[in-house]
Amino acid sequence: MNKDVVGASAGAITVLGTGGALTTIGPWYAALKKPSWQPPGWLFGPAWTLIGVLTTIAAVRSWRHAKAPGERNRVLALFACNGVFNVLWSLLFFNRRRPDLALGEIVPLWGSIAALILGLPRKPGTSVASSSITWLLLPYLGWVSFAAVLNYEVVRLNAPFEKGSGSD
Repeated sequence: MNKDVVGASAGAITVLGTGGALTTIGPWYAALKKPSWQPPGWLFGPAWTLIGVLTTIAAVRSWRHAKAPGERNRVLALFACNGVFNVLWSLLFFNRRRPDLALGEIVPLWGSIAALILGLPRKPGTSVASSSITWLLLPYLGWVSFAAVLNYEVVRLNAPFEKGSGSD
């Protein structure tokens, strides 16, 4: 297996695994009022798995298109930034029990996905709109956009949230 595939896979597993470990679905989450249109809980695992696979493929493709060291550094920086924002959202929402803060944090998370779409190296002569990297990342952008609306509704239905109301 190629080093770039192993590296991208390890990065995705680290981000998704850390986010998953911070996502504790317990009595606190069960007690939150949620909109009637929230997807069933079983859907979140497969959705994030698919997003992880598609994002890994996008990472490998962009790495292979990056020819100069500066381009490769940009690939690493964009994915590292996105990974931090992804994990931070789970930390704020589930671990710290602060959906209100997570709602504010989702803005830079969304921006980091947009930065991936716009800033990753792609096949020469390929526009952003026609790039397979863009199409691989659009489900991630769509899911986080949906999560932002869902997060907003959880805040609207349950606010205010206490400072320091983190996990037990």
